[in-house]
Amino acid sequence: MRIQNGILLTMEGGRFENGYVEFENGKITAFGDMTDAPVYSGEVLDAAGGYILPGLIDAHTHIGIGEEGLRWEGIDYNEITDPVTPQLRAMDGFNPFDTAIEKAAAGGVTTAGVSPGSANVIGGQIAAIKLRGKDVDDMVLKAPAAMKFALGENPKNCYGNHDKAPKTRMMSAALMREALIKAQRYMEKKEKGDAEYDAKSEALIPVLKREIPVHVHAHRADDMLTAIRIAKEFDLRFCIVHATRSAKIADVLAGYDFIPIVGPSEGPASKPETVDGSFATAGILRVHGMTPAITTDHDVQPLWLLPMYAAMCVREGLSEEDALKAITIVPARALGVEDRVGSIAVGKDADIAVFSGHPFHYMTKATAVFIDGLRVK
Repeated sequence: MRIQNGILLTMEGGRFENGYVEFENGKITAFGDMTDAPVYSGEVLDAAGGYILPGLIDAHTHIGIGEEGLRWEGIDYNEITDPVTPQLRAMDGFNPFDTAIEKAAAGGVTTAGVSPGSANVIGGQIAAIKLRGKDVDDMVLKAPAAMKFALGENPKNCYGNHDKAPKTRMMSAALMREALIKAQRYMEKKEKGDAEYDAKSEALIPVLKREIPVHVHAHRADDMLTAIRIAKEFDLRFCIVHATRSAKIADVLAGYDFIPIVGPSEGPASKPETVDGSFATAGILRVHGMTPAITTDHDVQPLWLLPMYAAMCVREGLSEEDALKAITIVPARALGVEDRVGSIAVGKDADIAVFSGHPFHYMTKATAVFIDGLRVK
């Protein structure tokens, strides 16, 4: 298959004003400028002067696990019975038939980080999932891709209001440390061959070994700094999710190596800690040298509108190039799947979106979308 005659944005290897991309057996085999394109005898899709991009990615969603149009029946992302649940796996609550999945894919979104919610201090294992298929085992790109942690109002509200821990930010941090220390000791015993199986500690071993990062839900500046403090104590890889008030401490955050996953930024604040939500945040962080990803936090905001939220960040100061990277290669890195998706490169998965015009223009539509080389729109 060849897609041709479009503005090709590879997100890592350059821009081609009249470009093409070829793929076979689900993998990208060639790309470049049409003036250099060899004679091709296979199926051809004409982009008609539109834009050709890698499939879009959101590193933090609850799609398939917080189902569209349902109430409690389809909400499976918060196990509010225990504040420390690292053994839970988002993919075990994922419904491939969530109607939001088809809408997101039709909008050009091909991969989503599917995450437990933020009710628990440690919520469970995040999965990177392709938005095509009937069986989640076939849709998973990487699982676990990260571990969900949460600080701030949500754990306090879900447990503290019922006189259970955590009732304070102090206890949230203490529970994180307690679980990580216990997992360290478990890992040491396991290496010696004398550990009795512990599902919670077992799930935290990839975190302690730096095989996967923690994605820490944090809105307030002090919560972000607590997340960094704990990450430093245990030498953890981490991302900060939401980062709502990060502009207040952008100069401090710039001293640490992490991806801020910023958003959602539309609409009125839903609680005190989100009052400073702004589409300007991503641009402010970029000015300070950080590389943000942009999130809809679906189902807080619809995943299919991901390009619109990136466009709003451009309006408020983020460069167009950085905004495009914030919904492609940067979230791929946050999920540890940049070797497979997030840019157009030979050997990567043929996850490709074709748009009628610039993806950030309000009149633009996705005209064709491919996941693993199979057309979903």
